[in-house]
Amino acid sequence: MNKYVISCCSTADLSKEHFEKINVKYIYFHYEIDGEEKADDLGETMAFDEFYQKMADGAMTKTSQVNAEEFEEFFENFLKEGYDIIHVTLSSGISGVLNSANIAKDILSDKYPERKIYVVDSLGASSGYGLLMDKMAEKRDEGLSIDELYKWTEENKLYVQSWFFSTDLTFYIRGGRISKASGAIGTVLGICPLLCINDKGKLIPKFKIRTKKKVIRTIVEKMEEFAKDRLDYADKCYISHSACMEDAIEVAKLVENKFPKLKGHVDINWVGTTIGSHTGPGTVALFFWGDKRSE
Repeated sequence: MNKYVISCCSTADLSKEHFEKINVKYIYFHYEIDGEEKADDLGETMAFDEFYQKMADGAMTKTSQVNAEEFEEFFENFLKEGYDIIHVTLSSGISGVLNSANIAKDILSDKYPERKIYVVDSLGASSGYGLLMDKMAEKRDEGLSIDELYKWTEENKLYVQSWFFSTDLTFYIRGGRISKASGAIGTVLGICPLLCINDKGKLIPKFKIRTKKKVIRTIVEKMEEFAKDRLDYADKCYISHSACMEDAIEVAKLVENKFPKLKGHVDINWVGTTIGSHTGPGTVALFFWGDKRSE
């Protein structure tokens, strides 16, 4: 069996230590904050709390995806050492990075015809994308070949359920996802939008829920509704947050109380700087294995 590498983008929002533990490689997206370009390097060059505080203080952010040349260099580092590679990208419903990865794949497939290069669209984001990578690492360690793992990933990626809520509409208004008028009314009324990722990998608003307390309860109810085996769910659950750890902990406690067979404690991560540049502070996301997304 040929040896192979599993890789993804930094937007899978796991910690550096987590990626190292499961032996998954990653490549950085990029962002700018007040005109200064930085790598989305899992909080190494700018701590997440500092990043979100700067946003809260009015700093302007902009993101850029990994380009084809960067992918080519990244992939070739493994190919020339004799490794095949399976790379999973941030959802094509959110970013165009899939195209960059495929351009690099096509170039390198000609240069290394003996090597296998698979590129997979995760149709996911943040630590839900990370949850998929974690499971892929488990399957690799169980002995799946790269061909078997590619097939498994394509067949199972839509079983990752991804739900998000935000308690701060500022950056949804700034990014044009909510009109200024609707945002102003929503802020006054304490509206917290609840969103999910659909089967096309797009972030879709589902409910407008009044008060943070109620939206926290509702997001856990969505896990009750969609989790594999419902209250007998026995797999991992991940949460990511953008500078609202207390809210994330409250969701985690409710999940752990509701799902006694959960595999370990809920793993809480930061929403990274790429996705966080668009959500701003105040977002909590909940990820688990469940019903196949079909809308």
